[in-house]
Amino acid sequence: MEDNFFDRKVYLDILEQRITALKDGYRQNVAFIGDELVGKTSLIFKFLRSFYDSRFIFIYLEIRPESLASFSKRFIGVLLYNFLLPSEISLKEDLDFLINKSFAHIPKTVEKIKSILSQLQKNKKENIFTELLSLPEIINKETNKFCVVIFDEFHNLEQLGVKNLYKEWSGLLIIQKTVMYIIISSMQYKTKNILSKDLCLLFGNFQLISVEPFDLKTSEEYLEHKLKGANIDMGLRNFIVHFTGGHPFYLEIIMDSLSKYESPNLVDILQELLLDSSGALNQKFSNYLKRFQGSSSSHDNISILHLISNGQNKIKDIAHILHKTKKEVDARVNYLLETDAISRLGDFLKINDRVFGFWLRFVYQEKMLSLTFDSSNQKMLFRKNIENMIQEFLSNADKSVTQRLTELLRLFADERIQIDRKKLRLNHFREIKPLEFSNKGIKEGLICRSNESLWIFALKYDLLTEDDISEFSLECKKYRHKLQRKIIITLREMDPNSRLKALEEKIWTWDLNNLNQILDLFSKPRIIV
Repeated sequence: MEDNFFDRKVYLDILEQRITALKDGYRQNVAFIGDELVGKTSLIFKFLRSFYDSRFIFIYLEIRPESLASFSKRFIGVLLYNFLLPSEISLKEDLDFLINKSFAHIPKTVEKIKSILSQLQKNKKENIFTELLSLPEIINKETNKFCVVIFDEFHNLEQLGVKNLYKEWSGLLIIQKTVMYIIISSMQYKTKNILSKDLCLLFGNFQLISVEPFDLKTSEEYLEHKLKGANIDMGLRNFIVHFTGGHPFYLEIIMDSLSKYESPNLVDILQELLLDSSGALNQKFSNYLKRFQGSSSSHDNISILHLISNGQNKIKDIAHILHKTKKEVDARVNYLLETDAISRLGDFLKINDRVFGFWLRFVYQEKMLSLTFDSSNQKMLFRKNIENMIQEFLSNADKSVTQRLTELLRLFADERIQIDRKKLRLNHFREIKPLEFSNKGIKEGLICRSNESLWIFALKYDLLTEDDISEFSLECKKYRHKLQRKIIITLREMDPNSRLKALEEKIWTWDLNNLNQILDLFSKPRIIV
């Protein structure tokens, strides 16, 4: 069977470092968050398949709506099964069998397990969650083995009906030194709140790691791997990366569809997936949209989502179009933020699922506006929209990065934005001019003047070095302005020393991902280099 897992080395390295450190007396819990189907669970399974150390017991549980008794039995079953796994015992997924086989090796742990099961049988639930999570500590005292507990979609623990769930758990997190927790969640907004409030501890806190879609380089490598020499135009390959945003699930489903045909047509594939009633993505998004329906605010929620997908992505504009007060729109936006449908970046809102945004724009809304429900007319309109979108992408790809940047800067109108946790006002520029540098490494850039500030951009097409930073800093000193913003846009990777040097010189560094984030907010095609 082919292993479809691809890349993710950065996250796998973090897991190995954290787990290996546990046996050396340093425990750091980890929280992986990210969009649905971005590959969080896959990277955990990949790690579990490749990592082996007899001193570790891994307890992986997908958390789902169930009773506390059912959860407890699953937890105990996985713990004992994986404890016995290295032995030569022929194992069965039967709890009584696992308890009997484990007793000779871990009698104290088994006695505690029998006590927990007895209490559950009598419907006594108080402190069960705490006692359950104390089992890894007991097993460590008996065997010197370390337990790594993995809760997938951990927020569903709230549905177990445990009172003071996080208070109980946080008490254990502080004192347990031989147990490591890895939590996984697609509910990013909720998880961040839980970790910042309920599980925010001096000891036992979680390292928060966002699992992102593939970057540009990895996306291109993935396409090359999947296409295996198939004759797909490079421009269309780049469009697929732009369209999917590098999301592994969407890349895979488009690539699998393309591989079915000898002479694949991308427009046909996208029509099949997004527009046809039986299309996998059409069904996925139709079902996803149902979670916003059925309430008194459902029409507003869907209208806001559609407006954002169409580029009307500022609250003041949405309020004006919907004839609502800003307070009313804020309430609906907060709901959409809490459900992870959208994110806020300063004054801008964005649809978190990029392909869902395209579906809203080109499929859902067109169906809603259709008077005749003529499927042939809808197909024709869909194909025209996608073809125009591809053509716009290809036309922009022919422009230089300097030209693309200039066009973007002309759209700034004093909005606020947040990039890499830094807040920035996108000043409205009255003048934007090309700039040539006499440096060895940096040759071109832009100088932009607003009524109150001066922005100096430099473009670096290959590796950014400390010397580049120093030379750019000297160039900027030629321009006298107390409100000066210095930015280097680098199209390749940057080494940590250069990043530190830029911080010292108060120079901002944007990579292609940062630039593409801003292009997204202004509904402009991404730059794929």
